[in-house]
This record gives sequence, C-alpha cells and structure tokens, in this order.
Amino acid sequence: MLILYDPLDENCKSVTGAAAENEPIRFCIRISGAENCVLLVFKDGISEPTEYRAERSSDFFRFSVSLKRGLYFYRFVADGTVIGRGKGGLATAYSQEKYQLTVYKKEPFPTTFYGGIMYQIFPDRFSRAEGFGDASGRKMKKWGDTPDYLPDENGKITNDDFFGGNFEGIRRKIGYLKALGVTSVYLNPVFKARSNHRYDTGDYFSVDPLLGSEEDFKRLVGSFHENGISVVLDGVFNHTGDDSVYFDKYGNYGSFGAYRSKSSRYYKWYSFTDYPDKYASWWGIETLPSVRKDCGDFHEFIAGDGGALEKYLSFGIDGVRLDVVDELSDDFTDMINARVKKHGSEKIVIGEVWENATDKIAYGKRRRYFQGGQLDSVMNYPLKDAIISFVINGDAETLSEVVLRQINDYPSFALNNLMNILGTHDTPRILTVLGKSGKLQTERAEMAKEKLDEEETRLAVKRLKCATLLQFTLYGFPCVYYGDEIGTEGNKDPFNRTCFDFEKRNGEIYSWYEFLCGFRKSVGLFRDGKIVGIKARGGVFSFSRTNGKETASIVVNCGFGKAEIITDRKTREITRNVKTDKITLNTYDFCVFYEGGEIC
Repeated sequence: MLILYDPLDENCKSVTGAAAENEPIRFCIRISGAENCVLLVFKDGISEPTEYRAERSSDFFRFSVSLKRGLYFYRFVADGTVIGRGKGGLATAYSQEKYQLTVYKKEPFPTTFYGGIMYQIFPDRFSRAEGFGDASGRKMKKWGDTPDYLPDENGKITNDDFFGGNFEGIRRKIGYLKALGVTSVYLNPVFKARSNHRYDTGDYFSVDPLLGSEEDFKRLVGSFHENGISVVLDGVFNHTGDDSVYFDKYGNYGSFGAYRSKSSRYYKWYSFTDYPDKYASWWGIETLPSVRKDCGDFHEFIAGDGGALEKYLSFGIDGVRLDVVDELSDDFTDMINARVKKHGSEKIVIGEVWENATDKIAYGKRRRYFQGGQLDSVMNYPLKDAIISFVINGDAETLSEVVLRQINDYPSFALNNLMNILGTHDTPRILTVLGKSGKLQTERAEMAKEKLDEEETRLAVKRLKCATLLQFTLYGFPCVYYGDEIGTEGNKDPFNRTCFDFEKRNGEIYSWYEFLCGFRKSVGLFRDGKIVGIKARGGVFSFSRTNGKETASIVVNCGFGKAEIITDRKTREITRNVKTDKITLNTYDFCVFYEGGEIC
C-alpha cells in the first residue's frame, strides 16, 4: 500500500500548521489500491471522533473540514487500516499516532516583532551609569567581581548582592544595541524588590530605586523607541516577595501586609496553612509566597482599570513576558491579554513555557495559549534543547522532528513570534554548555572556578556558530542573552548573571554575531518566509526558507564525517562569498546559499 500524505505540503493539507476557526481545511491523501478512506477527527477531551467521508478520484481521497476553536487530533482509516503520523510527519500504515490540529480564533496579532532581533537584559548586570539610582540599604559590589554564590550562615542563598546596573546605564548602551541590529529588548523584572533578580516583587507600582526613578524609566523607553527598539517587560504575577507591601513579613512597609494581619486587604491573596508562618510559596521557596490562582482582587490589581499593567503600558512599553504562565489561571491570562491589547494589537504577550505550548497540560488542565485571546508567543525551549543536542551530539533527527512539529502545531502568528533562545537567566551560558559538552559542574564552589580552556573554547566557538546560525534563520526571532555575543561564560545562577564587559569580548564571536545580525536585517524572507525542504541525514541538518522572491538554504554538519553539498547550478554561498555548485563540509562546518536581492 503506497501512502502519500504530508501535512506541511499544501497539496495534502491546504492550511500549513494551525487553522483559523471555521476556515475550510482541505485534506488530500493518496493511497494506492484502497477502495474507501475516512478521516477521523478527535476533539481534545472527547473520545469519540467525528467521521468524514472522502471524495475519491483514482487513488486520491479528498476531505473538506471546518472546525470551531479548540485542539484536535486526526488520522485516516483506509479499508480498515489505520493510517497515522510516521517518521518525519509522513503518513504511515498501522501507526496509532494522531496528527495534531490547533484551531484558533481569528483576530489581530502582532507582526512588529517578525524578522527582528531581541536582546535580553538582566538589569543589575548589564550597564551602570554613575550618579543614577539609589543604593541605600543595598550590599554593593565592584563591577565585574564574582557574584555571591555560597549560602549564608543560615544555609540560604539570599541573592542580595548588587552591582548597580541601572536604567541610565542601559540607555547609554542603546547605540551599541542599535548598531548590532537589535529591534527589541526584553528586560528582566524592574519592579521594586529585595533581591538582585527582582522576581520577588516588593511593589508592582514602583520601579526599583537602585535602577533609577520613574522618570529615568520613561526616558529609557522613549530613547529605545526613538531608535526603533521595542521594550518588553517581565511580568511576575504568580508570586510576590515576602518582603513586599502585600506580604510584609519583616514589617518594613508600615502597612497591613498579609503576614501582619488577617484584616489586611492582601490576606486573601495568599494561602496560609498555619498562620502566619506556614503558607504556599513558589517551589517551596519561602521568600516567594504564591498568589492564589483564583484571587480576583489580585487579577484586578494587576490587569484591571488603573492596575499595574495599565501604568507601565501608559509609559509606552510594547508588551510583557509572563513568568511561569502555566501557573496563572486561564481567566487571569485572558485579562492580561485584554489589558495589553487595549493599547494596540501590535503589543505582544509572551509566555514562559518550556514545552510545546499548543498541547501543554499544566496542573491537570489543557492550556489554550494559542487558541486566541491569551499568548502571541512563547520562549522556545524545545528548539533550544534540540539545537544544543544537535550541535553536541549530531542529533539531526530530533532537531528535524521538533522543527516539523512546531511548523505543524503552531499558528503562523505564534510561529513567526517564537522567542528563540539558546540561553537565559535560568540556564547556563551557551558558550559554557557547548565547550563542556553539557557536562557542567554541579557544586557551587566548583562552578566558581569553571572556565573553558583553549581547546574547549575553540570547540565551543565552532559549535556556537552552528547553533546561532540555526537560531537566526529558522522561524521566529532570535533572543540574545546579554553577553552571549561577546563570549561570556558561566554555569547556572549566579554565574550566568555576571557583569557585561565589552572590553573582554571574544572578537571572533562578536564578529560572527555582527554578521548574523546584518544578514538577518538585510534579508526580507526572515520576516515570515516559509520553511521548506527540511532534511536530517546522519549528523547533517538542512532546510530552505523562501518568500517567493528570495530563498536561503542552510546546511549544518555536526556529524562525525564529511558532507558534500551539491546544487543544480552555481549559487552564491554567503559565508564564503563565492558562487559555486559544490561545497564539502567537515564537522562543524556550514553553508548558506542565497538567491535574491543584495545583502548589505
């Protein structure tokens, strides 16, 4: 039985990826020798499928379907034989695996970030301008020193050491970011907080005084906008700090925090099991008391009229990144999205999701992030993990599988807005990961001494070029964690959060990022061009991207042997600046063939 069905081929499925609600979707499967074929569509949570009969023409069976918003799965049955998803997404007889189909509500979605380059800033460690910010009561350290990493006398990691990065320091780096090609910045939390990471919010309505004043923040946002750079703030709405206006464990706020009095307005925000010292907290960390998921008063406080989000949106921010969004209720996520979109459909809502966001189950409930009214994008951890595995282990098949599934599962607006990361404040530095082949120290004292030697650095740089080439050329937009572009090293927190120092840059790495940013900026197809021709052979991964006017073909060899790349005519290979029809790639070699307009 010959079976031909590929959901990414428009001849087989008229809509690539997810479909809009009530949008006609035409399926066509070729099955040699079959008399009958039916399409079975399963709505998520319903065991009995809806059955669709085919229109037959020779060996071709065609179906037309339109669906309401939701998550669906489907497969075919031909003459009693089940046909499901096989390797590479191609249909296979006797496969029980269903294809996934996301159906979303059609509404305006942001396109401003398409084709751009994001830069993530950890505010305390990126840039400091002398004379700005109030350091009163803070443990200040010299710029460039090692962050505190050992537990205190009570065995706790306090994260209370500061280096004094501030809004004005960031503002003075805008020229650097613009020259690099950055079009948006993602700022880790800026609200007043006790810790250097500021995920323990002390006051949502105040920026941290160490960063500067409210006027300094407004000036920063305005300067970014004057230079064509959007600003995305970190929204931490699942928990607060214990040292906050709302909880006030230490009595620092002179008001009735929840820990101080049951009559506090904020008491109902939290869940106490033995008042006041036993309460629900994020991952059991006592400094981060969790906010009840069903607390309508908190939801209004953040996303209602006159709420915290409204304040910062009025300052001109261009969106929010929602910390641990899977721990927020659907109702709250809906409210956040609605509040953000009141300021314009181009404002973006990005979620922190570490898995496939289209079929995510959190706390026993399927989430509907991309079905409309919630998220525009997520941090692309699945792609990050697949790229790293490919670069270190030559695992092209897993990378191919992740890419194929994301193209199939995600709506186009989400696919083009995916925040492609290789490292963040929550993960070890990508250069260290690649140089150590993922085998990092686990003890803090050893992490502090962990440094790549010359051989490891050479290997890491080769691997980094392969990884970032994929990060910059696949769908979505790359997000560069501050310092990665200059070769900053470091294991996990706090060693991945050291001070930015351009003077200590690795010149080869920085030049490579300049090339990638320039290439991406010059080539229009990176805005929303389609991914086609995905191949994984041994340790070689390749694909093309096209918008009909331009085509870029990328081949990366992370296997253990040579790969010979042959084209049907002489084509421009841009990394070597030659026209050729044949290139031999050794391990950690790559090539980029480009046909189209001029590259700046």
